Amino acid sequence: MDRKPDEKYPPIEPYDQGMLDVGDGNLVYWEVCGNPDGKPAVVVHGGPGSGCNDRGRQYFDPDLYRIVQFDQRNCGRSTPHASDPAADMRHNTTAHLIADMELLRTHLGIGAWLLHGGSWGSTLILAYAEQHPERVSEIVIEAVTTTRRSEIDWLYRGAGQLFPEAWDLFRAGVPEAEGPGDLVAAYARRMESPDPDVRARATADWCAWEDVVISKEAYTGPSPYGGRPGRDQQALVRLCAHYFSHGAWLEEGQLIRDAGRLAGIPGVLVHGRFDLDSPLITAWELARAWPDAELTVIDDAGHLGGPATRRAVLAAIDRFARRA
Repeated sequence: MDRKPDEKYPPIEPYDQGMLDVGDGNLVYWEVCGNPDGKPAVVVHGGPGSGCNDRGRQYFDPDLYRIVQFDQRNCGRSTPHASDPAADMRHNTTAHLIADMELLRTHLGIGAWLLHGGSWGSTLILAYAEQHPERVSEIVIEAVTTTRRSEIDWLYRGAGQLFPEAWDLFRAGVPEAEGPGDLVAAYARRMESPDPDVRARATADWCAWEDVVISKEAYTGPSPYGGRPGRDQQALVRLCAHYFSHGAWLEEGQLIRDAGRLAGIPGVLVHGRFDLDSPLITAWELARAWPDAELTVIDDAGHLGGPATRRAVLAAIDRFARRA
């Protein structure tokens, strides 16, 4: 299908969709669009807790790709929803999400698939691929993260050096009476409160901070965090705080340490030099540890990317379309 280099493919609708029973009372929403006989690819959304959207599938030529999308546990159209305080977060960890991806791959009869995503999605992609490299044909990642504790510390404390006024408000979102300590863990506790007002305040404060960190990027559109509908916003914050307060249940540096397991899998990493959410050093270190990865640094982009980011991602996915 013809298009300009920096234009996504036209919107399309799924031809198949369903709810996959992944156990522990969880149902995961999935959908497939494009060519039923095309090259399998899966879009792994960010957050955690963002949910999939129709924009993600537009990076793929629908004539050549069989495009799979899914909502990770407890967000989007998956149930139960994390905005419901009764939803049990004990059954939502990185290991659970990896198992869900494998169950979905098997359910759809896919032998191996291309993995695409960014931000938190890149962490889940890497964790999945290092555990199941034989099930991965290629990887295309933008806004690289590995959810190291050092990365979380930068985002929710270190970046306060650049935005001290906003960070002071973020810090003030946790009352002194709750005591000092890990700010992310404190927010995670507040998101588990039975009091809806406590959860609502924590959600608003978290989103306000996240929006400030990306506020200097050339981005037009609704606020990526604060502009979400209330239900989805609360699920996003609850899941982010849940994962980040546990270091995504990964050993510190595990995904870069074990990147040798990706040998033989072609990869493209696209990262904005001015990504204040996820500084470039993570993508740089991953590219050095992964023998088959190409790193493209976009000099005028941040975490949300831009036209040059879009061109690089589209070019990589187009290049892999006809690769056996």
